[in-house]
Parts: sequence; C-alpha cells; structure tokens
Amino acid sequence: QVQLVESGGGLVQAGGSLRLSCAASGRTFSSGAMAWFRQPPGKEREFVGAITWSDGSAYYADSVKGRFTISRDNAKNTGWLQMNSLNPEDTAVYYCAAGWVSSATSYVIGSWGKGTLVTVSS
Repeated sequence: QVQLVESGGGLVQAGGSLRLSCAASGRTFSSGAMAWFRQPPGKEREFVGAITWSDGSAYYADSVKGRFTISRDNAKNTGWLQMNSLNPEDTAVYYCAAGWVSSATSYVIGSWGKGTLVTVSS
C-alpha cells in the first residue's frame, strides 16, 4: 500500500514562494510518476504537474508553467513542488499522488496523500 505524506503548506503573500514536499513509502518507486494536484475552494481538483521516477520527465499544467517546478529524489522516495510567483488564484489544497502520467491531460492515479493547504494573500 503506497502512502504519501505532504508537508510545507502555509500562508504566503502574493509574489512569494513556497516549497511542498511529498514523502512516499510502501513500495520501490522506480516506475510511474509522482504527481501534484490542487483543489481551490469551491472548485474541482485539477492537475498541477508530475514527474516520472525513472527519467525525471516533467509535465505541467499551463497555469503553472514557468512558475512551478517539480523535482524528486529516488533514493529518498521524496518529491518536491517548488512554487514561485504565487498569486491568490494558487490558493488551494495541494495533493501529492502516485500513478502513471504521460501528459498533463493523460494520467492514472492510484494513491493520494491527504493534502496540504496553501493560502496566498493579496
């Protein structure tokens, strides 16, 4: 059973930065991908980005390209979501997920973390 634990959420001012972490456990992560999703208040959950464990291929939603960067450390089974130039529209609960990703619109998710809240004040 894959377990994912996010950390690093909090309150940040517009224009600021925040880095989220996701610690994964439960199996060897040599295939598949670690993905990040977010759910803004009153809206549906949406894809943010993902990175494959094998070769580090990264995929991003258009709304975060150039501002957010995903990385991972296979040895530590840990991934990060670096968020820069944050704006109030980035306010959401951010979820770490594990599964298979082939593009920003094509993915299959098998496991979810519980989420961490990011609030961006104007």
